[in-house]
Amino acid sequence: MQGSDAYRIRPSHQDKFKPAIVKECIREIMREQLSGVQYDPENVQELSKSLGDCIKDKVKTLGLDRYKLVVQVVIGEQRGQGVMMSLKCLWDADIDNYAEDVFKNDSLFCLVAVFGSYYY
Repeated sequence: MQGSDAYRIRPSHQDKFKPAIVKECIREIMREQLSGVQYDPENVQELSKSLGDCIKDKVKTLGLDRYKLVVQVVIGEQRGQGVMMSLKCLWDADIDNYAEDVFKNDSLFCLVAVFGSYYY
């Protein structure tokens, strides 16, 4: 960190976590990696980790330097069932935020959530 950057306690407007841009990153990577993929319980753990790492790396390129990023990936078999999830976080509503997106094909569904928490 340089000079006054070390003492900033809030990000400038252009440095804030922007959910719409992060959602586009999530969507792009899910389409690239999951199009045509069939659900296989043996490979779900590896696929989830790979997808999460890829998304985290892509979001880091957006310049969210002082944000702690948490990526959650859920992959399940598509059987026509409903799934209900909830997430709970404690954060500063002015500067912390999240983005999420869902991918579905005939075989699987995938939900990805990326949380950005500003590091003071």
